Amino acid sequence: MKVDGKAMRSIWLEPDGWSIGVINQTALPHRLVTARLTTLDEAAHAIRAMLIRGAPLIGATAAYGMCLALRADASDEALDRAYAILLATRPTAINLRWALDETLAAVRNRPRSERAAAAYRRAGEICEQDVAINTAIGRNGLPLIEAIAQRKKPGERVNVLTHCNAGWLAAVDVGTATAPIYLAHDNGIAVHVFADETRPRNQGASLTAWELGQHGVPHTVIADNTGGHLMQHGLVDIVIVGTDRVAANGDVCNKIGTYLKALAARDNSIPFYVALPSPTIDFTVANGVADIPIEERDADEVATMTGRAVDGRIETVRIVPEHSPVANYAFDVTPARLVTGLITERGIIAASRTALAGAFPDRAGTAQ
Repeated sequence: MKVDGKAMRSIWLEPDGWSIGVINQTALPHRLVTARLTTLDEAAHAIRAMLIRGAPLIGATAAYGMCLALRADASDEALDRAYAILLATRPTAINLRWALDETLAAVRNRPRSERAAAAYRRAGEICEQDVAINTAIGRNGLPLIEAIAQRKKPGERVNVLTHCNAGWLAAVDVGTATAPIYLAHDNGIAVHVFADETRPRNQGASLTAWELGQHGVPHTVIADNTGGHLMQHGLVDIVIVGTDRVAANGDVCNKIGTYLKALAARDNSIPFYVALPSPTIDFTVANGVADIPIEERDADEVATMTGRAVDGRIETVRIVPEHSPVANYAFDVTPARLVTGLITERGIIAASRTALAGAFPDRAGTAQ
């Protein structure tokens, strides 16, 4: 995608051929800062501290984290240690485990002298696969926006509501929920995005709005609880969100607050779609509401906010009383019955066990 008019990805191999470059997303939207990852611990920290975030990008970073570990020590013991360290960084996004398993399979039975090179090859393939998948999601989701545009009067825009950041910053490039939006915009469709601010980390306000602005897509940042009001008054045509894990029955785990958007969409007869890259499907989880682990993060994410002061300084301030307890659930699960459809690289399918297994029998079979 574009940053200041120039193509950029969220993760890349540095010119030295082995260290990893990423955008430090904690500095956005006020500063574009990159970080260079050179060790396993630095890669794990980047995931844990959310320098990078988003299920596809977490997977790609974890794969490169394995590369960095093997470059330092290619023994079986080091391989197992790296796997365990990276797996523990974020418990909810299933792409993390998928990417680690893919990398492990690529190197496990190789001589130690070949392991690092094999890991780098697989990590690179994972990144290119992510771009291809998201590009296909964009193509498959575009007709949804085109159909709405055809029903509009001349000059009217298609209003899409999205939650959190499921854009190219959450992936290697293109994004998941944003892929159809970017393609519609590039094809000349008058599309406008309502971007939820998405407390507590404000990924919608700081990341989605930033990348939409960089690409020239009209958008408006709204408070998290505004979506229902907009839907009631006919100001939202379609909801498209991303996901961190989808259970075998079609239940969708995404950033906290997604479930409430789905309820409001159902009450107002507005289609609610989830952009779903296949590595995000977890066929080992039968029921998402009951079985997907929900990450609980540090209380400071709720109790404090960071922004740019009037004098230009970046400051963090506390907004919660000093001694008030804080709960910070990072995700919620939207039941499949509230999902109009899943936009995948293999087409738009129902949020159901049958549809998921039918579209991705190769992945469903490995979970048996």
